[in-house]
Amino acid sequence: MKSKTRKGIKYTDEPMNQAEVIADSLPSPEQLAFKEETVKITIALSKSSLDFFKEKAERHHTQYQKMIRRLVDEYVARQKHLSA
Repeated sequence: MKSKTRKGIKYTDEPMNQAEVIADSLPSPEQLAFKEETVKITIALSKSSLDFFKEKAERHHTQYQKMIRRLVDEYVARQKHLSA
């Protein structure tokens, strides 16, 4: 077994017998480019809920409005699936 170390990473020439093929779960470019129509609304949220989303959005470098929109969209998708 030969091994090389580079910047703290150890590379070996051992066989990789335990590889597992997984299904491709990434969306297609067409799905990524699709932009669903949005409607602007006014909503009253609790301060603690809004603070939560703002803090998480800042941590993940995104907009808190987008996170809330995705949460609602995911909720609707699951409810549609359950009632189908």
